[in-house]
Amino acid sequence: MTDLLSPLAFTCGQTMPNRFMLAPLTNCQSHADGTLSDDEYTWLTMRAKGGFGLTMTCASHVQAVGQGFPGQLGIWDDKHIPGLMRLADGIKQHHSAALVQLHHAGMRSSLVKDLIDGPPVCPSDNERSGARGLTLAETQQLVEDFVRGAERAEAAGFDGVELHGAHGYILCQYFSASINHRDDAYGGDVEGRFRILFEIIEGIRARCRKDFVLGVRLSPERFGMQLGEVLGVAGKLLKDSRVDFLDMSLWDCFKEPEEGEFKGKTLADYFAALERGSVKLGAAGQIQTPQEAERLMDLGYDYVMLGRAAMWNHDFPQRYAQDRTFTPASPPLTPAQLGAEGISPTFVTYIKSNWPQYVAD
Repeated sequence: MTDLLSPLAFTCGQTMPNRFMLAPLTNCQSHADGTLSDDEYTWLTMRAKGGFGLTMTCASHVQAVGQGFPGQLGIWDDKHIPGLMRLADGIKQHHSAALVQLHHAGMRSSLVKDLIDGPPVCPSDNERSGARGLTLAETQQLVEDFVRGAERAEAAGFDGVELHGAHGYILCQYFSASINHRDDAYGGDVEGRFRILFEIIEGIRARCRKDFVLGVRLSPERFGMQLGEVLGVAGKLLKDSRVDFLDMSLWDCFKEPEEGEFKGKTLADYFAALERGSVKLGAAGQIQTPQEAERLMDLGYDYVMLGRAAMWNHDFPQRYAQDRTFTPASPPLTPAQLGAEGISPTFVTYIKSNWPQYVAD
């Protein structure tokens, strides 16, 4: 097993000081125009101070129409750069690598009423969500806006970005054969449906500095994703020297796949078995304890992503360094306990509305 406390060097030349990466987490704490709030700053810098080797923002939308939830951190306009500069500096002061997750909700913007002006957008017209399909020129503009988001992150002093290709958001919508019905270069077979991802990767590598970290997040199930296709693309990414890390959001690392033909092994097993080049592989999904983090590393992963465990334990890596068998805090937690972990009342409300069992009265 690779030691969770050992440094991890990326192909681009950057290094994170340990193998703990903060998962990007929706929290609804920033301002309505996408600019950074003090609450968002506190939430993220507390995790950096708590020892995370890499601290990643929540999903940050690259177009105004790509907003997916209220209070989302934006990166679609230069007005966002001053706040992002403050955030990057605050994270890096604690010797944590600082990354922005680049995002566009696509048709999932429709889940929140009146969140955006006009109808949501999608690779193809989608009657259920009311989304309209993007034209070829608009798809090419979407590629450009992801690259511009990376350039803004670089200008703000971040060490890199992650492309959010998971959870049914717009890149995932392009990947999905059940959502993407295009008949141009961005539809059809696997190569066509995933073309947008590789064009964004190429654009970022061409226009950002050589030591800029570039990661990709994928999820293997739900939202029309087929495990066999995702394994194939993940295998391709793991050998692509333009990419520094692959972040697999597995929902639950140690569960069996939903598809019957893949039963018998866990999701984590399938991705760990892929041949890889220099690209680092990590995963998220119900990693709640030191033992579960070590189990993932035992499979050959290079790092672990902590999401909900990091919500309740801002200093999980530091506590692990002091005692590798420590027992993390777990919900339900009171609003006061959550506040002590840097979670604002706005974030508490968001948690309680989605997972009421996590918040004690």
